[in-house]
Amino acid sequence: MPATRTDSLRGLIDAENGTISRELYTREDIFRQEQERIFRRCWLFLGHETLVPNPGDFVLTRMGTEEVLLVRDRKDKQIRAFLNSCRHRGEKVCRYDEGNALVFTCPFHAWTYDSKGTLVGAAGQKHPDSYAGALNKDEWSLVEVAQFKNYYGTLWATWDKDAPSFEDYLGPFAEAVRYMCEGSDGEDNGLEVFKPWQRWRLPTNWKVPAFTSSRDPEHAALTHRSVNAAAIGPMRTLAGGERQKKRNLLPNTTYVVGDHNLGHGGAWTDYHVPGVADYVDGWYEEGVDDYFREMHQKKQQKYKDRIAPASGHDAGHICVFPNFIMDAWRWRIWHPHELGVVERWSLFGVDKNAPKVVKDAVRHYVMRYNGPTGCTESDDMENWNYVYPASLGAEAQKWNYNFANGLGRGKTREDMHPGLVFNDHRTEEAHRARFSRWVAMMEAETWDELYPALADANHRIW
Repeated sequence: MPATRTDSLRGLIDAENGTISRELYTREDIFRQEQERIFRRCWLFLGHETLVPNPGDFVLTRMGTEEVLLVRDRKDKQIRAFLNSCRHRGEKVCRYDEGNALVFTCPFHAWTYDSKGTLVGAAGQKHPDSYAGALNKDEWSLVEVAQFKNYYGTLWATWDKDAPSFEDYLGPFAEAVRYMCEGSDGEDNGLEVFKPWQRWRLPTNWKVPAFTSSRDPEHAALTHRSVNAAAIGPMRTLAGGERQKKRNLLPNTTYVVGDHNLGHGGAWTDYHVPGVADYVDGWYEEGVDDYFREMHQKKQQKYKDRIAPASGHDAGHICVFPNFIMDAWRWRIWHPHELGVVERWSLFGVDKNAPKVVKDAVRHYVMRYNGPTGCTESDDMENWNYVYPASLGAEAQKWNYNFANGLGRGKTREDMHPGLVFNDHRTEEAHRARFSRWVAMMEAETWDELYPALADANHRIW
């Protein structure tokens, strides 16, 4: 029988050789502990404010294995997030993915909640043979998240009232997240997102995609070989058949970084000069380049005396611990459902004020790139489908996964967050950083042990 004590987790990681036991992905007790120690405590991405633009609008989202009701109140217009579970017997109070509602009524016993989550009615509340007016509705509101943050249009929450502020939680990646919420003209919170969510369900452990997608250039040579060889990328011939959009970057140095204290990481670009490089054409649909060229010129003016953050100018994606991956054009969340089942939810942003032809072009692009019949993302799913079942056997469990690419080559910098390690731009530094934070979260009993961010590094494994 495998040990279940939390201190046994370190024995499943070979820090010297950079390998990870498959048990971290296949043990039920570890999965249950992750829901308590990680998904109940961390700041988690819920969505974007444009999913619920009008009073009474709602959308269902998730925090770990739990379903969450995101709703904009009819009176004060504020967005709030609640556990989608009636306080009476636990039935879902909302069973629609999205919509607009005056109230949310549980179909079991008619407990009814308004858009602030307050209990406003229940079957039998005044009946002399039932509650007889004794039900104190103020005490039975929906369970609301402990902390909620609207960060330049992106919505985040945690169940833990003792968690640090969202900005502190992001640490050196706060400006990168802010940048990825800008419109193409450089204005803060300049995006809206396409509805509905794009969703995939995969038979694998959530860490397979959520951890190994934190900057993994080596997978592209074979995984995406068919796209590159056939030259049928989403931008078609205008980008030479490549699977990505055309880019034009200023002089820079690129890294893979991992914050071993906070768990975030991914692509990092140090730009050597201020400004924004000139726009390059790349859109197939007529008129779309004209729009983006005009917006790009506005962005150049805004950034003429500023150096872009590390994520600037479509430089690559970053990962926010534990399960969120963010690019300037797509946001991906990995929701665990059970030990061997994860759902990938994606949102795609477009300028709020863009004309219809531009919004249609962007929507078609993301469908061609990321959709179930698209050019690229389905390749990744094919791999992830088989990792988990191929790791379940008694023999397979004896052989560790390899996360040693670039091990020992990373360097810290005095001008940066103390846990941030810079490595070559094709390494797995960001993967290892996620496991450093994973161990810390799984071992620590309280946030006092986790923040400020482990200056003594007593939870670190690398």
